[in-house]
Amino acid sequence: MKYPKKVSKHITNWIENYINKSGAKGIVVGVSGGVDSALTSTLCAETGHNILCLEMPIFQNKDQVSRSKMHVNWLKSKYTNVNSKQIELDKTFESFVSSIPNNSSENHELSLANTRSRLRMVTLYYFSALNDYIVAGTGNRVEDFGIGFYTKYGDGGVDISPIADLLKSEVFSLARFHNIIGEIIDAEPNDGLWSDNRTDEEQIGVNYDELEWAMNELKKNPSLKGVTEEQMKTIEIYLKFNNKNQHKMSPIPVCEIPTSFLD
Repeated sequence: MKYPKKVSKHITNWIENYINKSGAKGIVVGVSGGVDSALTSTLCAETGHNILCLEMPIFQNKDQVSRSKMHVNWLKSKYTNVNSKQIELDKTFESFVSSIPNNSSENHELSLANTRSRLRMVTLYYFSALNDYIVAGTGNRVEDFGIGFYTKYGDGGVDISPIADLLKSEVFSLARFHNIIGEIIDAEPNDGLWSDNRTDEEQIGVNYDELEWAMNELKKNPSLKGVTEEQMKTIEIYLKFNNKNQHKMSPIPVCEIPTSFLD
């Protein structure tokens, strides 16, 4: 990133202007131990407004919990406007699982992974309403507008998206600029929604560098002239997710009633 200071200031000003116009009293951010939420919470803290960081473990890997706590403590040491809460959602999730029918279909585990994300969204909005805060999303451009790698009405349910115009590589660059803890930056991207702790790359089939390449290649070379067979495999994976997840990235379809039917 050529101008990290300018980008950081631009995002911070954008957040601050939104808060001032909305009349909100602060921001609530879910912190997971990953670089996206670490950067988002840091940029929000830079505004000087009240920030509430929520840790919401659901049978979480110990490394993720540890990184989340480290980041929150680091934020609090730098910014006096940051507060935090840890809301244990293990029992809430267990209660939900025990109330639904037993299911062995291949979509069962994916449905439960999405349920974890949606329980966290409910928790974020509870504290948002309680404090008159807004919810800041933590998705980047590759996830939000490339492959739709988020849960609809889960981590996709937010009020503002401060880093959604940054590629993953730019997120890492800005995180280094802000001296975010190296252990968080170096950790393999992981959405933390699966009991087997599978990484993003294991779920998608390629890494974020490859996804970024595919996004850029499709934009500058739509005919895919000169693309190798191996590169085409990456593009096919990107397009598979992009097409499958258009329902997340496109506006909700509205059935428009002809005016003549209503007169």
